[in-house]
Amino acid sequence: MIGPMRIAIVTDAWAPQVNGVVRTLQTIQGELEAMGHEVKVISPDLYGSIPCPTYPEIRLALVRSGVVGQAIAEFRPDAVHLATEGPLCIAARRWCLRTAVPFTTAYHTHFPDYVAQRTGLPAAWFWRYIRWFHGPAQAVLVSTRSVREQLRAHGVANVRPWGRGVDIAAFTTGAVAPALFADLVRPIQLYVGRIAIEKNLEAFLATDHPGTKVIVGEGPARAALERAYPQARFVGPLFGAALAGAYAGADVFVFPSRTDTFGLVMIEALACGTPVAGYPVTGPIDIVTPDTGALSEDLGTAIAAALGCDRIVCAAYGRGFSWKRSAQEFLSGLHAIDPMVMESAA
Repeated sequence: MIGPMRIAIVTDAWAPQVNGVVRTLQTIQGELEAMGHEVKVISPDLYGSIPCPTYPEIRLALVRSGVVGQAIAEFRPDAVHLATEGPLCIAARRWCLRTAVPFTTAYHTHFPDYVAQRTGLPAAWFWRYIRWFHGPAQAVLVSTRSVREQLRAHGVANVRPWGRGVDIAAFTTGAVAPALFADLVRPIQLYVGRIAIEKNLEAFLATDHPGTKVIVGEGPARAALERAYPQARFVGPLFGAALAGAYAGADVFVFPSRTDTFGLVMIEALACGTPVAGYPVTGPIDIVTPDTGALSEDLGTAIAAALGCDRIVCAAYGRGFSWKRSAQEFLSGLHAIDPMVMESAA
């Protein structure tokens, strides 16, 4: 696609939520606008909504497809992207199909595994929904090779690469560690992210490697985990320089999730010079190299091995992830809308 575009992004995940999807979309919006493109984000805060069961921080929009479609049509976009698989994007999807407006989608989270953990139902049941939702899309944008292969294996075709980046101005080896870290027993083993069941955080907290476990973030499982693991330090959410300092001041970053498709926090930690320990699953296997961390089905073994990595090598590798390149891949994956189709839809 050549020249400035008008891009409509519909998403169920947006501020004030704090997660990787929101940060990715906000950063991509900024990159696209810096390139001269015009971006309209259609998000739950624009409509009436209800809290998601078991996850009240997430609001589920209550809106008819025609209302969402009107918002899209009035913007007259050159491309429409549906970022998530929630009710707002379902409404937009219905309108796009009814009006023959092409659209792209993205696969940010292992939705079947995520919902299975929260409901106790088999993940296979939810793959049917994933195939249904993404099936009509002109392209499904996916962050890593292993996730693209997994989607193809489950019958989701037409997947395209859309990598992620790191803010190299913010996440550096020179970031100042929190004062709290000065009094902690080393090695400091850091986790950053949602404190929720799908992040598999208890697997990290249950490891017995010497040192101090520091948990940065908030979420519905925090109170129970604080009671169960009083030796761990739960410091709440951190942002900006404070977050960068936590990454830089830690000795190893631990990523216990098995349901993420990428994991922005891993490359942020690496850019600050901190090696990563995790499981050999989608996300970590696409990011972590033998020189920048360790992966093992025994998380304690991964932590011990990662501590031996060269922090200079980690920082150089982490700083190689570019948001500008991510935005260019996003643009390449979009599908141009014929102006006559949009005129008819409006």
